[in-house]
Amino acid sequence: MIKTALLNVTRIEPRLKHPTIFEHFDALEPGEAFVILNDHDPKPLYYQLLGERGNFFTWEYLEAGPEWWRVRIAKPVAETHEETVGEIAAKDLRKAKVFKKLGIDFCCGGKQTLKEATDAVGLDEQLVRQELEHAAEIKTEQAGHDFDRWNPGFLADYICNVHHRYIREQGPIIEQLADKVALRHGVEHHELLALAEGVHAFMADLYSHIQKEEQTLFPIIKKLEVGAEDVSLQASEVVKCMEDEHESAGGELRRFRTLTRDYQLPANACNSYTYLYDRIKAFENDLFQHIHLENNILFPKTITLEKERLAHG
Repeated sequence: MIKTALLNVTRIEPRLKHPTIFEHFDALEPGEAFVILNDHDPKPLYYQLLGERGNFFTWEYLEAGPEWWRVRIAKPVAETHEETVGEIAAKDLRKAKVFKKLGIDFCCGGKQTLKEATDAVGLDEQLVRQELEHAAEIKTEQAGHDFDRWNPGFLADYICNVHHRYIREQGPIIEQLADKVALRHGVEHHELLALAEGVHAFMADLYSHIQKEEQTLFPIIKKLEVGAEDVSLQASEVVKCMEDEHESAGGELRRFRTLTRDYQLPANACNSYTYLYDRIKAFENDLFQHIHLENNILFPKTITLEKERLAHG
């Protein structure tokens, strides 16, 4: 087919217009395009293409009225998609455990490729790949939850009832412990004063964050899942805001580790001192799992639901 061939849609019988356009599109080779000429905006065709062929075309207005509309429709050269560490972790919990053991950030940094992630922590990519392959061969006696197969609404409820509840229960305990330990040991260990102040700000942000998820994002997800019409906010915009807040939370946890030298206890640490560090480390583990479920599983599913809704008008 000749690239950028012109198809005058006005000369085609109405019932044959869309089938003819689809025939032209399906005949394109990657990198080829054709132009349609019409006497009105063919925007409904865009959504039909999106719904029936997926997001594998480009749509460019060359002329947009008032008398004629010319649109260039192209089939881009296919790009090889390299899995991100977040996608790898989402598909296999055993591999997520490998990432965690090696210090590879697969939640806040889940959009990195494996090469980018291994370079960031100074590891050899091929050695990590071998360890991931070995992990995939290990049979576990008890299979974990297959979160990737869960419906988005059900996963949102799980996050709310497990991880949000954990934050609300453990957050105040950690805040009180941080104050107690800073009051007792802060003169000798100044980092505890900064830690206590940081913990209060961190928890306040988290409480606000999970409330926004429960009151705004999760209801949107459930409406999209059942095909409700009254979705007033764009899910993608809310998701982007939540991802930014996840990144901020991850940064604060890294700062806490720097402050405490990876929670290294001094020789004179009392029981409360030890318990505080243990509680923060447990909280960090739960929050990383929480963020992983959202960034790498729930949010991509939500974006897909929104695209499908737009595609079907």
